[in-house]
Amino acid sequence: MAMLFRKDIEPSCFYCKFGRPLSETEVACEKKGVVECVGGCRRFRYDPMKRTPPRPVALDTSRLTKEDFSL
Repeated sequence: MAMLFRKDIEPSCFYCKFGRPLSETEVACEKKGVVECVGGCRRFRYDPMKRTPPRPVALDTSRLTKEDFSL
């Protein structure tokens, strides 16, 4: 969760407060119109609710044994 709210986010119109996604490459911006989703402009305002968190790493159960679960 902390990754979504960090301060050093790379600007992208895809998760800007003013942008609405049209496709995977284009965003409808309230300020600039239809733009590419890479980069950002000076009006960029980060909206953490638009970010998709990375998928969690899958647990590798092949190396676990019954002893791993006993006290």
